[in-house]
Amino acid sequence: MKTKIFKYMAFGICGCMTLGLASCGEDFLDKTPESDYVASTYYNTDAAVIKAIEPLYNRAWHEFNRRSLMAMGSIRANDAWNPYVSAEFARFQLTGLDENVAAAWSALYNVVSMTTETIDNVRNYATGDVSEAVKNQAYGECYLLRATAYFYLLRGWGEIVLYENNQEIINEPIRPLTKEEDVLKFIVRDLRRAVDLLPVVGADHHPSRYAAKAMLAKVLLAQSGWNKATRDEATLKEVVTLCDEVLNCGQYSLMDDYEQLFRMQNNDNPETVLALRWAKPSSNEYGSMNATYSDLASNDISDDVNVWGGSLCPSPDMIDYYNEEPADSFRLRGTFFTYGRHYDYLWTNAGGYTYMKNWMQVKKGVLGRKADAGGELDQMASPLNTYIMRLSDVYLTKAEALLGNQTSTSDPQALAAFNATRLRAKVPAKTSFSFDDLVRERRIEFCMEYLNWFDMVVWYRWKPQYMLDFFNNKQHRAFEIRENDILRNDDGTFSYRAFLNSGTDCWYFTDWTNTGGGVYWNDFMAKNVDVNANNAMENGNIIKTKKEGYVYDVNALVSQNKNLLPITLNEANIFMPYPETDVIQNPYFTQPAQDYDFGE
Repeated sequence: MKTKIFKYMAFGICGCMTLGLASCGEDFLDKTPESDYVASTYYNTDAAVIKAIEPLYNRAWHEFNRRSLMAMGSIRANDAWNPYVSAEFARFQLTGLDENVAAAWSALYNVVSMTTETIDNVRNYATGDVSEAVKNQAYGECYLLRATAYFYLLRGWGEIVLYENNQEIINEPIRPLTKEEDVLKFIVRDLRRAVDLLPVVGADHHPSRYAAKAMLAKVLLAQSGWNKATRDEATLKEVVTLCDEVLNCGQYSLMDDYEQLFRMQNNDNPETVLALRWAKPSSNEYGSMNATYSDLASNDISDDVNVWGGSLCPSPDMIDYYNEEPADSFRLRGTFFTYGRHYDYLWTNAGGYTYMKNWMQVKKGVLGRKADAGGELDQMASPLNTYIMRLSDVYLTKAEALLGNQTSTSDPQALAAFNATRLRAKVPAKTSFSFDDLVRERRIEFCMEYLNWFDMVVWYRWKPQYMLDFFNNKQHRAFEIRENDILRNDDGTFSYRAFLNSGTDCWYFTDWTNTGGGVYWNDFMAKNVDVNANNAMENGNIIKTKKEGYVYDVNALVSQNKNLLPITLNEANIFMPYPETDVIQNPYFTQPAQDYDFGE
């Protein structure tokens, strides 16, 4: 632990002093201070203090956001799959040697160190010319972001090293893991501090106290059932109260068009509660820019940007969700490209872009050509914010709290919260909903926003047997769907052919025919398809579907075929492994976690 923590402590201490202070958005301050100042002389104006906070929304998170966040939050949740994109996360074959595991761990502790050091710097060095309001704002934002980083660490690893004093961790870096319940207690304490310190209304896209209340509601919902058979009713009531305060504060509103949430022109939209805000590509500040773009976009859609992604395709579970409710086309359109869809805001210099593949590729986060983003698009450099929380999350958090320990509910308040996201998506409101419905709604609403796995971990800590059944019997993990193997039907559903996971070599299957265990079609039938022009056909005929008599049992096929590898989730692999270097250097990582000393 010593080397890695000390390394990022050093970055955290000086990072907000000498690195990355350029603006991360048009409304953030544009002037970058000189780089030869020191903490003892820097914090002498309100503007300087605000400027010191801004790297906490980009540079501090860069290595987490660059690749690890997508792998942990979406690929691990089985939102999408490709054997060459963080596949070890989807297969649950991670080890402590994985570079993205180490990057996430280090980056999140970097956020902890930088926020903690900023608190200390403002407390120790802010002169009398800095207003109390700005000092409180700085403290509040740091507590909010530190709590958010610890919440990611908790849901990623479970028991973690907890600290709130940088000098103490430098002096004594070999520390025990902290029990999960105490980590939650610490996060709640930080968030309550943020609520008390942040202003009622934020300025220049800095968060208000209602962002802290929204995050507090989400964390309290997790705490209400963490390692408990039933969720605590008093905590659930507080969650509902907090959500109502956020929903009724007048600072946020759902955008009318779901798809518009993921356009550069709508960064900092009224639905944004909390987000990472990135520097423009033209700033040339690599560590402060959103570096996910080249992993997401394909070179036939963003053909004037150096990209290598575009291979992520929705998992069979996600396509099945969309097939269950074809009317939910607006959220599908905003999340994945599908055959025949036209986007007038992509390729604007060519009259728009129409997707003409019998496949689905990730749309969310893909901006098209440079001109479509006002020139602000480049290799590993997108101007798009990274959502941490949207208002729709607050609605669904309220709905989940009102559902509470019940099997289902038709409570009017719960329904209003649950149906808010559905009505925005132009799909019919429900008259009651169950926990199954809630899981499904969240998966669709936040697909490929790097959130779903983190929610699943919270549910697992409350309902472990339910979630293990969900993971192992209801999800189809690492089932590859290739280009030309998704066909759009007249009724808005999709026929698709999926190849089952075969371990490390996903391109080898024992049987490619319609009767073997290596490939299957889902339960829908493609119609009016030119079979001679489509590689999804074999011998001029659509491979048989279940409807035509091809009966399959996915789990049976996986277990019976020696070349197929089942993916089994259990207590041993729900949480990620600790980085190997930290385990080697810190003997506490192999010992039971301890209580945290809150000094109470």
